[in-house]
Amino acid sequence: MFRRPPAVHWLLNHPQLREDVSVLGRETVKEVIRRRLAELRQRREDLPEPEALVAELHRHLARWRRPSYPAVINATGVLIHTNLGRSPRLTAASEGYLALELELETGQRGERLAPVREKLCRYFGAEDALVVTNNAAALLLLLAAHARGREVIVSRGELIEIGGSFRLPEVMKEAGAILVEVGCTNRTHLADYRKAITPNTCAILHVHRSNFALTGFVTNPQVAELAHLARQAGVALWVDQGSGCHVDLRPFGLNPEPTVSQLLNAGADVVMFSGDKLLAGPQAGILVGKAQTLAPLRHHPLRRALRPDKAALVTLAATLDAYLAGDLTRVPFYALLAQKPEELRRRARCLAGRLSREGVPAKVVPTRAVVGGGTTPGQTLPSWAVALPEDAALARQLRLGNPPVVARQEQGLLLLDLRAVFPHQDRLLLTAVVSSWHHPAR
Repeated sequence: MFRRPPAVHWLLNHPQLREDVSVLGRETVKEVIRRRLAELRQRREDLPEPEALVAELHRHLARWRRPSYPAVINATGVLIHTNLGRSPRLTAASEGYLALELELETGQRGERLAPVREKLCRYFGAEDALVVTNNAAALLLLLAAHARGREVIVSRGELIEIGGSFRLPEVMKEAGAILVEVGCTNRTHLADYRKAITPNTCAILHVHRSNFALTGFVTNPQVAELAHLARQAGVALWVDQGSGCHVDLRPFGLNPEPTVSQLLNAGADVVMFSGDKLLAGPQAGILVGKAQTLAPLRHHPLRRALRPDKAALVTLAATLDAYLAGDLTRVPFYALLAQKPEELRRRARCLAGRLSREGVPAKVVPTRAVVGGGTTPGQTLPSWAVALPEDAALARQLRLGNPPVVARQEQGLLLLDLRAVFPHQDRLLLTAVVSSWHHPAR
């Protein structure tokens, strides 16, 4: 009652599967074919016609051909989206070799961080700078180099936990530092820090509240006050800024945050922050500050284990070049952040009109976007979106499209928020929505 399946070698040589073989390799495609045939036999399903089986295998292998990390259209309205690689990429990579650790003038081995170190010092006005893999690594290295077996004072209102189960107290424990908590969740006074200082105190650590804000009956000393106290007591002041804020955010409609340079000028010995948040570069942990504080980190055994790769350094250098040239909009994140609401509304109307003509019920709605990444908790940005009927199958089909589109569901609608969509992506977005709306699998 069952037809005999086509031979595996016949399927491998079929014209429709030749592309799959060339991209994925003969052995991979052969294994997929064998698994599918075995599955059909096990379920005692009637075998499809050979051509139908080939088409089915080709569709299945399409998932294997998809890039491991495909570029997506971010229609969520979250500019720094953790699941989408945080800040949008500034493409700076090139093919071939790099003068990564070679001094071209002398022909001698060089220091891989030297170019970005010089740029970081110039841009932030710091004595010294160091780059590691991420900001958690920056804190770990700083604590391991200076605070093993010694006390570090932190306000209870700053004992943060952020995504990926990063908990400040646990990182301090792993680094061998002794955590000293002071104050209460909502109110910590300068006197609390003063009373906690002992001969075994290494530093005061001031931490950015990532992903949340305290409002109401709240008191916290300013960084300048903490710096003055630290100098009097002969201890260090470290600031984990996290967000990487380096410009005045008010022109973008956001409340201001202390910038890296302002924190250094206020007296912080070291400021550490993420490279892929408001700095809008690659994933990295960046430390800037006093040379005498950063020198021990440069020679610490952990430093090599935490050093950034060449792609991150190339992108970081290109990002810093844009800032040193005074052109924020060369950096994709700030180009998106600078978009005017009226322009977003115009684009949304144009997109919705074209979708309606293609049989897709679409309308334009005002929305509120967010910066994201724990950088500006509680703040939103005006934006505009194209609203479609809420449909889980449609959302899934958009994610599986080419390019993938990630939208958000809100109040019974599927929203395509344009705040994080580049203008040149509008045509791709239109095609993706029309294709997904009319897809048979929806």
